[in-house]
Amino acid sequence: MSTTTAPITQAPPVWNLPYRGTVGMACLIIAESSIFTIFVVAYLFYVGKSLTGPTPREVLETPIFYTICLLSSSLTIHFAARFLERGKRGGFLGLWLLTIVLGGLFLFGTGMEWHRLIYEHGLTISTNLFGTTYYSLVGLHATHVTVGLLMLTAVLLFGLAGRVVPEQSKRVGVLAMYWHFVDAVWVVVFTVVYVVGR
Repeated sequence: MSTTTAPITQAPPVWNLPYRGTVGMACLIIAESSIFTIFVVAYLFYVGKSLTGPTPREVLETPIFYTICLLSSSLTIHFAARFLERGKRGGFLGLWLLTIVLGGLFLFGTGMEWHRLIYEHGLTISTNLFGTTYYSLVGLHATHVTVGLLMLTAVLLFGLAGRVVPEQSKRVGVLAMYWHFVDAVWVVVFTVVYVVGR
């Protein structure tokens, strides 16, 4: 008497749709990347074509400290999101606050640089092509940092009120995506303005 065994069939893997917030943020990042690309190309195209001074070499100082602050904030927001996933509220709030402080320091550095350029060197957005493209590109980035800081602060306030829970970690992750994008864009802006453009 022979026995036959039926082949074991596995159910096909279930494909779940990605989180819609992540998809939405990815689409926003793609759109914003194209805008930044236009500004970067314009800066590179016009660099060195100003008929009058000051020139980038004469007035720009490399913002190393403030760049480190901003790039470090990518680490703090990443680990803050991980703490929230694990339900560690204190760690989440502490690192989230540190992210805001680091981003705020970066914005402060940008403001100080603009103050120096305007009042010490007379460089405004209408001074020459360098001023126009510099303030447009760096200002666009500073605007994105400001928007990010406002959103981060809103989450912090909700978190302090006990309204941010581990179940919302996907939403927090979407905001972290935006912040990583802002940091990544600064690497490009920094390279173009303070390395290539000088």
